[in-house]
Amino acid sequence: SPRIKAVFDAWKNIDTGAFLSNLEKNSELKSVLLEESPWLLNAKSESEAKQRIGLLFDLNRMGNELDAALKKLKEMQLSNGGFPWFAGMPDNRYITQHIAKGMGEMQEMGIVAPHWQSDWKAIRTKAMAYLDARIVEDYNKLKEQNEKDSKTMEQFQPSVLQLHYLYTRSFYPDEKLSDGTQTSFDYMLQQAKKHWLKYNEYAHGLMALTFHRFGDEQMAGRIVKSLADRAIRSESEGMYWANNKRGYFWHQSPIETQALLINAFSEINGNSTDVEEMKIWLLRNKQTTHWKTTKATLAASYALLSKGYNLLGESRPITVKLAGKALDQLREISPEAGTGYVKTAFAAHEIKPEMAKIEVENPNTGIAWGAAYWQYFEQLDKITPAANDIEIKKQLYLKEKSGSGVVLKSITPDTPIRVGDEVVVRLEIEAARNMEYVHLKDMRASGFEPAATISGYTWQGGLGYYRETKDAAMNFFISYLPKGAHVFEYSLRASHAGQFSNGITTLQSMYAPEFTTHSEGIRLEIGR
Repeated sequence: SPRIKAVFDAWKNIDTGAFLSNLEKNSELKSVLLEESPWLLNAKSESEAKQRIGLLFDLNRMGNELDAALKKLKEMQLSNGGFPWFAGMPDNRYITQHIAKGMGEMQEMGIVAPHWQSDWKAIRTKAMAYLDARIVEDYNKLKEQNEKDSKTMEQFQPSVLQLHYLYTRSFYPDEKLSDGTQTSFDYMLQQAKKHWLKYNEYAHGLMALTFHRFGDEQMAGRIVKSLADRAIRSESEGMYWANNKRGYFWHQSPIETQALLINAFSEINGNSTDVEEMKIWLLRNKQTTHWKTTKATLAASYALLSKGYNLLGESRPITVKLAGKALDQLREISPEAGTGYVKTAFAAHEIKPEMAKIEVENPNTGIAWGAAYWQYFEQLDKITPAANDIEIKKQLYLKEKSGSGVVLKSITPDTPIRVGDEVVVRLEIEAARNMEYVHLKDMRASGFEPAATISGYTWQGGLGYYRETKDAAMNFFISYLPKGAHVFEYSLRASHAGQFSNGITTLQSMYAPEFTTHSEGIRLEIGR
């Protein structure tokens, strides 16, 4: 895309923050310095990756790199046609399918260089012959088992790996298969059709595209309709699936699943509004999370740039108005090339009540987002709770031993805190979306001392995080906070008598600081 090249050229020639990791941006809005968090190296690696990507758009370098990549691919291919995961390892069926599928996508997009054709065809032909042999082996094993149990062939449900083979084959529908391969292929396709309701969304995307490309429009339509009926549609999040969650296997990646389903809806239903809504979910996901793998980034980029509306086709500026006046009338601004990113601040004496009315006009078809922050000072115990996509509640309980064991009691005038008592802090968090690099800071009254003083990694309630004990607060650094409800608990010991402000609890995405919230302030009394 020439437009992407122009953007990176502009970034290289201008001193810009475009190459900064999102973890490094907007430091003044964050409740903890990046250097004090466990994610400093993550930020540096992301910034370096952004800077290096600009080198890709040197056309001579790009051509040499692509030729070198094809040569490396040819050298990596084993004599049987399969590819290993890394050199020196045995052939890997999924890796081979992944490469053959990628070659099919490149061929479909018409970006195979003419001077590659000979090596390209040889690599692909050997890879597909290897994969065909594996599916025939699967079929023959089933026939052997069927001799012992006659229901084996009838009840067999293809694995997601076998469905992925059928999908890979769909990129080459005109290739004639041997009789044995055709029989095995038809059997797997028929069994997938019989058991299609038992699979997850990723497998449904594979099957829908496979049936569509091999002419079974009725089956492809049924699967897409089922997916559409199960989808969640949100004005802010777009269109997505509740069951599309991160798992341990290659077919349980939310980003790759969403990208595959975008391809399916686009190819089968055309560039409908559903496709654009699904792209919104992908973009919003990137807003608060870091796509860590090349596979996920590749799948998302392919879906966003090659399917549906051309997001790069329009670049008209967004108009933001405060109290009826456009931002560029109030400030001299220069939007960042490509992203249109603008950031400005107003001092206290410049802020007027009518500026609370903010209007946004987006003349483009694509999505745009921004955030407004109001920072001010207030006494801690007078702060009221805040909530947007995240909600947090803080409660203190008195821990006592009774005849039936340890019990937690709400702190009331009838059950006051006294010096020496153990108090349990319970933090309840309700997150409306998945987030990464989350900082949770819980302030504590000066009349308390933490029961556990050693910082370290903790696993509690299905969530892993690093807990850091500080003089006036407890910090929790959560690498991944999934959507849903979470509870944190830890103990304090009352050490001084008197009246204290217990402060507030704040939770913030370091990746996107606009996603932040805090609990209400609490005032408490510790008796002697």
